[in-house]
Amino acid sequence: MSQDVLFEQTGPTAIITLNRPDKLNAWTEAMRSELIDYLEGLKGNDEVRTVILTGSGRAFCAGQDLAETASMNPEDHESAEAWIDGFDRLYRAVRNLDQITIAAVNGVAAGSGFQYSLLADLRVGDPKVRMGQPEVLSGIPSITGIWAMWSILGKSKTSQFVLTGELVDAAEAQRLGLLNYLADDGGVLAYAKDLAARLSLLPPGAVRLTKNRLRSLEDDDLSDAMAEAKRVHREAYGTGEPQREMARFLAGRR
Repeated sequence: MSQDVLFEQTGPTAIITLNRPDKLNAWTEAMRSELIDYLEGLKGNDEVRTVILTGSGRAFCAGQDLAETASMNPEDHESAEAWIDGFDRLYRAVRNLDQITIAAVNGVAAGSGFQYSLLADLRVGDPKVRMGQPEVLSGIPSITGIWAMWSILGKSKTSQFVLTGELVDAAEAQRLGLLNYLADDGGVLAYAKDLAARLSLLPPGAVRLTKNRLRSLEDDDLSDAMAEAKRVHREAYGTGEPQREMARFLAGRR
């Protein structure tokens, strides 16, 4: 395993940390594959009752590393669909856990990284949190993002997030229900660990059955979102617009 994703277990709690702080934990396909392996390895592990998802440094996850996708061939539909399939596996690996999952959001959570945080059962935020769905700013249509936000935000706010690309601060994120709890500055992981310790004492059978029901309410919509993501991204990348906008962003950053 690389050092881009870290795994540790302390008693009944597993902590998975995205560890690419110089890139705000923006992930590559290899990182997501490693993350999936850790998550799938927890399935059926009765020793682990809670799972904390977090990031190192000053970000939770800034989403996709655009340097990896900016050069995507508009004609390579198979690669584009495989890319969506990878996110499908990742999202289901988080959702399918019987353990209670807690996202310790310690900074920027944007794009697919924002969506990843919303997959957790509960979210604890640092006061410096900035959360949102800025994909449209890079020419990328937000399809799975709509699914991830809809049950929390509804149509009005979901439309605002996906069409403006705006990020919200921690206080607004909590007001909207994107964060369940706010920790003191720098104390988000400690807060998440304390919460995990308390929740680890809950009867596991009741937790599992409750999570099964919560999951079943959204499974069909997730499948539809992934199918639509393949269709829409094939159309979008076929025009070359996302590649041009991502290249422009990367050039400006340099």
